[in-house]
This record gives sequence, structure tokens and C-alpha cells, in this order.
Amino acid sequence: MTAVCQPRRALVEIPAPQPKIEARMRRSYLEILGARLSPTPRGRSSTTAVPRRLRSLDLWSGRIHEHCDKMEEQQHTALSKQQLVQLIRSLILVEQSQEPRVVASDLKFLQEDLQLKKANVYRSIPYSRLGSNRDAHCYRKAYPHLVAFKVSCQEWGQVLLRNQEWDVVLEHTLMAWRFTSELPQWETASHNALREQCFGILASQSQAALQHYSPPASRGRELLRRLKLAQQHSRAATPCIDALQRILGAGGDSATDTK
Repeated sequence: MTAVCQPRRALVEIPAPQPKIEARMRRSYLEILGARLSPTPRGRSSTTAVPRRLRSLDLWSGRIHEHCDKMEEQQHTALSKQQLVQLIRSLILVEQSQEPRVVASDLKFLQEDLQLKKANVYRSIPYSRLGSNRDAHCYRKAYPHLVAFKVSCQEWGQVLLRNQEWDVVLEHTLMAWRFTSELPQWETASHNALREQCFGILASQSQAALQHYSPPASRGRELLRRLKLAQQHSRAATPCIDALQRILGAGGDSATDTK
């Protein structure tokens, strides 16, 4: 038998080739915005609105390009320690410019801020190294975050002192003291200087508050107990303990005199 061969039919017809798209057909985002703003709306006052928008758009794009150029130039030069401290200080001052009295009085916000700064210190330490994670290399990685922690303790304490919230200053000092004691201790003794500087800053703020504030007897005894616990981490708390004991002693003597 002879096989019957039938011609196969094309299921899909191939369309004719499309003309090539001209080069530079895609427009940028700024060109699209400019094209949308180009038609003049109705009314007399709208004739000046479009050029102003276009001018502001061009100004905005120019500032972006200038900022990008500056960032590209600064990538090749590392920030010095002084520039880094000034940058962190300016960021904190920007935060403080928004209702500093209300924000600083909220100890929960200050606690979250210090906890975040401490967490950033530990996040910056590389734990995948074969050697120690408390050596000079890890200290250099964590140094910017340690400076940020120190500046945060100093600046927020100064805000509370300016607001004359003496009891809040003492509470903030003890809270920040606990976070400072939880910072990593480095193998090189000179690398622990920032930690001791934080203790010294907090102790001076407590002494400044105790010069203007005489807590009640129950509150004073609680603060004294917590300061003695803080003394185990640093002897910088000793002058604060002596000042508080003098205040409590003077209060006890006046109470017995009245009796």
C-alpha cells in the first residue's frame, strides 16, 4: 500500500516584521514630567504656573546632580574623627529641634535611642573572623557607633539639664550607665577610653543635677542604692554617692531638729 501524504497546514501565521524603533525613543522621568506640565491650563493665572514648576523641577534636578557629584568625590576621602563627631552631633541636634522638651522628657524614647545605639555597636563587630572579635580591627569597625553612643548620652543629658528636670536627669543617668556597662570591653586598654568617657559624662551630669535637687528620703535611698550598684562598673560614680549622702544626711539632721 502506498502511504497517502497530506500537506501540513500552518497553525499560526507569522506576522510581517515590524519597523525598527528609532534610537533614543525612551524618555527620562524628568522629560515626561516636563511634557505633562507643558500644556497651558485654562485661565490667566495659569500662564505663569507652568514656567515656575519647570524652573523648580530643573532646580531640583540640578541639586540632585550636584549632590551626587559631591558624594562621588567624597567616596575617595574618608571622614576624619572630628568630621564624624560633627556629623553625628548635627544629626542629634536635628532630632532635638523637633519638640526637644517633650521628646527628652520621655524616658522611653531615650531608652530606645540608647538601646539602638548599643545594638549598632554589636552589629558592626564582625563575628565571622577566625581571631578575636575584641581586637583593634573590630574596634575600628565599631568606633563610629561608639562615638554615636557617647554623643547621644552627652547631648540628651544636656537637654534635660537645660530643661531643669533634675529627677529625670538622675533617672536618665542611671539608665545610660547600665547601657554603657553593657558595651564591649576591648583587648587594648586605650580602646576602652570611650567607655570611661561615657561614665565620666554621666557622673558629671548627675552631680550637676544634685546641686539643684534634693530628693525625698525614699527616692534618695533608692537612688543611693542604684548608684552603689553603678559604682561596681566604674568608680566615676563615687562623687555622686558622696553628694547624695550629704543631701540625705542634711535632710535627716533637719528632720531630727524639727522633732
